[in-house]
Amino acid sequence: MTPLTRPGRLVPGARVAVVAPSGPVPEARLDAGLDILRGWDLDPVVAPHVLGRHGEFDYLAGTDTDRAADFQAAWCDPDVDAVLCARGGYGVQRMVDLLDWDAIRAARPKVFLGFSDITALHEAFAIRVGLATLHGPMAAGIDFIKNTRAQEHLRATLFEPETVRTITSSGPAAALVSGRARGVLLGGCLSLLAADLGTPHARSSARGGLLCLEDVGEETYRLDRYLTQLLRAGWFDGVAGILLGSWAECAPYEEVRALLADRLGGLGVPIVEEFGFGHGEGALTIPFGVEAELDADAGTLTLDEPALA
Repeated sequence: MTPLTRPGRLVPGARVAVVAPSGPVPEARLDAGLDILRGWDLDPVVAPHVLGRHGEFDYLAGTDTDRAADFQAAWCDPDVDAVLCARGGYGVQRMVDLLDWDAIRAARPKVFLGFSDITALHEAFAIRVGLATLHGPMAAGIDFIKNTRAQEHLRATLFEPETVRTITSSGPAAALVSGRARGVLLGGCLSLLAADLGTPHARSSARGGLLCLEDVGEETYRLDRYLTQLLRAGWFDGVAGILLGSWAECAPYEEVRALLADRLGGLGVPIVEEFGFGHGEGALTIPFGVEAELDADAGTLTLDEPALA
């Protein structure tokens, strides 16, 4: 697995588009997030359907066509320097195949940020565009607007990425399996990675990668099913190391931990747990597509080069 093209860092005055490719966005939370971005001297522009709601399925922020059109327009706008997702939820898989990936590839590289359901877009950008992306807090996410640590780490990544070359867990990181590993960062929400199997945007395996996994609100047997499906598909074959993030609103962590050890421990690669990215409080921003070294025992991730150029 080779590193991907890194987009350029942001500078004061940069225009950033806020889009909603998944679920509906609470207006008050969006306003709070926009205020933070403006406080960073960014110029946020809100896509037309960010506050939309699908007429029949209220878990979607507008129709698939509208959400795709917003994303396409934002990405292909030469005046936009970054595309930030407002929130996750569900819906990317319904709109991702409506995007013109040739046009997206032809546009200049720019920062893309999101997590959770946005995992499907991270994978699409890696496979279809070869572009490094940021797995991190979203503009209208309560975990972003209410948490200074999440804000500070994201801001440093966007503006001064050389200051966060070494990422130290924000949680009580420990080695589930000891050791060091090198590879290109990838991953995201476990359930979305499993759901992506067999699609045009799915990679055949995580071979050579440092795989980041997290999820939210899943019962243990469901987590077991996702992991087992990926194992049976050979998706973990050749993975170099694994970083485990948050498992918010899942079973008590000791139960989740036992499952992770059961399903992943036999891979024989370094694994760090509770690394502090995902749906947990104070979530770190992790650059996907960048090569790094994981020290599972120290709970550190050292990037070969800054997340953004």
